[in-house]
Amino acid sequence: MKKGNLLFLTLFAFIGLGCQKSNTDTSSKKEVKKPNIILVYLDDLGYGDIGVNGAKSFKTPNIDDLANGGINFTNGYASSATCTPSRYAILTGQYPWRKNARILPGTAPLLIDTAQVTLPKMLQSVGYKTAIIGKWHLGLGGANKDWNKHISPGPNEVGYDYSYIMAATQDRVPTVYIEDGNVVGLDPNDPIEIDYKNNFPGQTSGKENPELTTMKWHHGHNSSIINGIPRIGFMKGGKSAIWSDVDMADHFLGGVKTYIQENAKSEKPFFLTYTMQQPHVPRTPHPRFAGKSGLGPRGDVILEADWCIGELMATLKEQGILENTLIIFSSDNGPVLNDGYNDDAVEKIGDHKPAGPFRGGKYSLFEAGTHVPFITYWKGQIQPATSDALVCQMDLFSSIADLVGSDVKGPDSEDILPAFLGTSKVGRESLILEATTRTSLRKGDWIFIPAYKGPALNKHVNIELGNSKTVALYNLKQDPSQQNNVAKENPELVAQMLKEFETLRGKGYKKTTQLELK
Repeated sequence: MKKGNLLFLTLFAFIGLGCQKSNTDTSSKKEVKKPNIILVYLDDLGYGDIGVNGAKSFKTPNIDDLANGGINFTNGYASSATCTPSRYAILTGQYPWRKNARILPGTAPLLIDTAQVTLPKMLQSVGYKTAIIGKWHLGLGGANKDWNKHISPGPNEVGYDYSYIMAATQDRVPTVYIEDGNVVGLDPNDPIEIDYKNNFPGQTSGKENPELTTMKWHHGHNSSIINGIPRIGFMKGGKSAIWSDVDMADHFLGGVKTYIQENAKSEKPFFLTYTMQQPHVPRTPHPRFAGKSGLGPRGDVILEADWCIGELMATLKEQGILENTLIIFSSDNGPVLNDGYNDDAVEKIGDHKPAGPFRGGKYSLFEAGTHVPFITYWKGQIQPATSDALVCQMDLFSSIADLVGSDVKGPDSEDILPAFLGTSKVGRESLILEATTRTSLRKGDWIFIPAYKGPALNKHVNIELGNSKTVALYNLKQDPSQQNNVAKENPELVAQMLKEFETLRGKGYKKTTQLELK
């Protein structure tokens, strides 16, 4: 029997043979289902944006209940400081820099190779139903796709039985939902046209017609105006399919609740990826939440997201499956206030610290870029605790494989199942972190950041990027805010970490591209 299966069997004897490679047992031993698994993945939520991690300006009771009833990781990481790379890593168990993954435009082809091993494919192979509802942003189809026909390949071709997604982000066109490869509610007499370079004749834009916008752009977001909001990219047609921004959270939550209700009594367990859009821009809280946080729309949509978590938990309880459901909660990268719109996120921030004690934010090599909220919850099976184990979202692939009895592993994903289940506070030893093609090394309490060319600060978003003419070394246990670069005082450690970094990353790490916000 595999080490992980033995641990799982010891911890959860009631599951019987549910963690063996086969779920079929012809002996006298009892057959028991594997647990359902729900991955709740937020967008641009900072470490300090939830109450349990120090937020005091508003309350997040439902997220806090998850953390207080499960494992709250104080050293939990996304693989990257931006969305597409982190989503790639969590689904493939592979470092995104190996694929040169970057933020994708809405028209990008599918980033994941359909022949690639993925987390949902692995779970399908051991009997799971799989679904994704929410944001995708990993590309769809080919380079020259027709949005008016079936779009393939996409989530369904990389392991999801069911998909209901937005193609990219809420601020990018096309602003439509896509169900199993087909645009929802599309009128064939009003076909969709998309162009990320040139506007269509006779069409308005945020740049040329700011008087038509209800949300003012700050940088980049000045192309087609849809629902009063200027977007990235130009879109024509498809009016019957355009989503309602203020209803998006309810819309995705409704799909999640329906999926759970339809599959709660199934003989097969399910893996549900619930990728929420909050608090990414444009921040469009439903009127129920508008003005409730006192911090502007960004705070309001965090309250909205917290409410969605409460509704998710209530649904699991109503269906009687909470005790047999593992829930994983995290964010794709760290926080940003002004990410393209003037929405009072900066002006109303007050004493709130979205990044918590950490320096930087989204796009940054400093801690706040990738050091994110990370919670595992399994009622009755995971004992409540706070853990300082070093864990990464990329490690979920191999760890979940161990949990369900699969031999399939992610190429860079480490099996740290005991840490995720709370039976050990030992995670991985080291981790390569990425921010807009630049990489660093976290090992133990230390983080090593190589020297990189480029501005120290991105003025559009007012975030320090981590670029410096000299290498940086920080002891995160003693200096979590990274105020004291101790590289000069520790030349031997710098040399040691540089050698390990180059062994893992390769010597081509200096070939980077400058951050360009569009």
